Amino acid sequence: MRGRSLGIITLMLPAALASQSTAPRTIPDGVILEFVQFANLFGSRLVAAFDSIPAARYDYRPTAAQQSIGYIAQHLEAANYGLCEQIGNLKHSRAPKDSLADTVKARWPKDTLVARLALSLSYCDSVMVRIKTLDSAPVAGNLLALETDLAEHYSQISNYMRLLGLVPPSAIPPKRRTAIELPVSAISQYVGRYELIAGLSLDVTLRDGALFVRSSLGGSPARLWPESGNDFFLNEVDAQMTFTRDAAGAVNGLVLHQNGRDRPARRIQ
Repeated sequence: MRGRSLGIITLMLPAALASQSTAPRTIPDGVILEFVQFANLFGSRLVAAFDSIPAARYDYRPTAAQQSIGYIAQHLEAANYGLCEQIGNLKHSRAPKDSLADTVKARWPKDTLVARLALSLSYCDSVMVRIKTLDSAPVAGNLLALETDLAEHYSQISNYMRLLGLVPPSAIPPKRRTAIELPVSAISQYVGRYELIAGLSLDVTLRDGALFVRSSLGGSPARLWPESGNDFFLNEVDAQMTFTRDAAGAVNGLVLHQNGRDRPARRIQ
């Protein structure tokens, strides 16, 4: 992967955070952003893995002593809430059905399990981006525990998928994309600054007849290749951007697509 700054572009910040009036006015430091990035990477892979496994195989387990796919899904949800509640001061509200036995929750419908897992990961996102600097040993320990837990469970579910003849998400090659030619007059309208969250934005610039994007946190610009009139992609990472327009047709924002998530950014300049 070229350009370490792309790690900033591909931060796995929850889309909902951009519209929350209670969102922090300052962004976390670089260390916290790395935790956010890697936790979200494995979290997104886990959601994609569970979503790709047929519902009829959710009771599958390689041996009688191992957990079923459904059991792992509900276990992950509970583990995410348990660990992330210890990382920050944002509490998770529990419903009566959350107290049901694990063996009962393991047999919930696939769509329910996947949706609940995704919500638990979004909760962890919200907790982590509220940490401004990592200066607590207990918090560091819990962050490492979360990262390790997500990575280990992704390895576990990947092995299950291989045994079922399925390909884990991280082993699927990115979709091949073909750039088209657009005149400077068509792409110049996208030049501007787009805010993902307060304090973190993407700067889109025009150079030598091409668009480039760069994070406000620094790093080298990465070229945006046009795929359609509004859709662009990066070659360095599997990420795409769709520019949006208001009712009058003026460009008013963009949506960053990566790892199955869509993150809107409003145009501020």
